[in-house]
Amino acid sequence: MAEETNGAAPQQAPAVKMNVLSQYIRDMSFENILARKPATGNVQPDMKVQVALDAKKRDGGNQYEVMLKLTITSNNKESGDALFLMELEYVGLFHIEGVPDDQLHPFLLIECPRMLFPFARRIVSDVTRDGGFPPLNLETIDFVQLYRAEIQRRAAAQQAAAADTLAN
Repeated sequence: MAEETNGAAPQQAPAVKMNVLSQYIRDMSFENILARKPATGNVQPDMKVQVALDAKKRDGGNQYEVMLKLTITSNNKESGDALFLMELEYVGLFHIEGVPDDQLHPFLLIECPRMLFPFARRIVSDVTRDGGFPPLNLETIDFVQLYRAEIQRRAAAQQAAAADTLAN
């Protein structure tokens, strides 16, 4: 049985359109600390990866700049000595249409980094290999969980600030 719409056509959400206009390395550094002072004994690397995201609207149209920043440190598990440090700021320029305003922030910080990540992962792998280490193949990042954790962190920080204001 068909539903009646009283003559009005059902409203459809506008189709979401996302185009990657360009992507580039904004900043990158790789410090091969092991090459300056070779490690002695057994080297067991301990990797730590930090991820930061940023997004901002560009002048003109529906263009946005999204940055994926990776900070990777590798230390020797036994001695704690640093092996290498890598920092990568990878940026994508996106043209986005059809995303409601209330959903734009999560879209920019979840979907756009998801598009950029495979390229950043490849750069990390190549640079670590070229630096004399086994290629580092980063695990897939759950950008949804990362976004939720950041929202919770900001909410906790706001509550702490409000409590400090009331206490003073």
